[in-house]
Amino acid sequence: MKTLLPLSAIAAGLACASSTPSQSAPSASTELMMEKPSLQEHLIPSDTPGIQLYLRNKRKESVEPKRILLFVHGSTYPAETSFDLPLGGVSLMDFLARDGWDVWLVDLRGYGRSTRPPEMDQPPDANSALVTTDVAVRDVTSAVDFILAQRKASKLSLMGWSWGTTIMAAYTVKNPGKVNKLVLYAPQWLRTTAQLISGKGAYRTVSMDSARDRWLKGVPEEKKKDLIPEGWFEQWAKATFATDPVGSKQNPPVLRAPNGTLHDTQEYWSSGKPYYDPGQIKVPVLIVHAEWDQDLPNPMPREVFARLTSAPYRRLVEIGEGTHTVIMEKNRDQLFNEVRLFLDELR
Repeated sequence: MKTLLPLSAIAAGLACASSTPSQSAPSASTELMMEKPSLQEHLIPSDTPGIQLYLRNKRKESVEPKRILLFVHGSTYPAETSFDLPLGGVSLMDFLARDGWDVWLVDLRGYGRSTRPPEMDQPPDANSALVTTDVAVRDVTSAVDFILAQRKASKLSLMGWSWGTTIMAAYTVKNPGKVNKLVLYAPQWLRTTAQLISGKGAYRTVSMDSARDRWLKGVPEEKKKDLIPEGWFEQWAKATFATDPVGSKQNPPVLRAPNGTLHDTQEYWSSGKPYYDPGQIKVPVLIVHAEWDQDLPNPMPREVFARLTSAPYRRLVEIGEGTHTVIMEKNRDQLFNEVRLFLDELR
């Protein structure tokens, strides 16, 4: 295991990037009085020789052992630039860490700063789809085991976005004794509509233009202009595409993403076979979904909610005027606040 030192200079540089202030961000004077969370980064071994996983952690100096949260990303983009990109000066990771949470994120193999399988250095059609959900659950298992050992804790809470909801839900079904609460942001379920991502072989490449087009699918034309605050898409795209050491050097730059999730869509979600059974989840669950989500549209979140029959309690929140990427849009404060409310409540 390799532990990376805190990168306070990098964090400060990102925080200075041009963006529009968020309503959830504290004022400058308030922020100066707040204890800023510390940042640590780790590279840990996966269960496959030669594959390391990138973990990032933010927390205050004193955190209760029960207030640990791990975040995992979706099918295409890494966790770092969605969960910890300081748009408007604050990220969701900052927001929860300042609230007293010991917050972690993990990039699965093939994503972000984790090791890319060697097949990703070959043409995509030379190999079959990489990083299926089975593999992703194993990577989350490695991350959870590392975090619990570091903190000498027995449980933590989990949050997944998109494909990440399947990963975290499946982990919870297999490891109920290690999970306190589960947050499912835009959950997958059986698919009756065409998906917005496609590709063949081991991995696919994504351009900035295609990323923007996918983001805005389903948004009324008159609402597109104000949905993403000025400069936020550019800040996200620059940071996200820079995580691919090969794709970022192309002109124009591209992002390579493993195709395991596309394989699993055909194997499970488009074939009427759920990857996991929500009825086996026995911890409190929050589902958050946005009105204009075309990647995983209604009724998917409602179907998952209806099947959470063993959860001690469950909650479904629908955010108006938001897409699959509401975490980086004008109404992201609603997502931030709902997640914090759910995690903080004691019942």
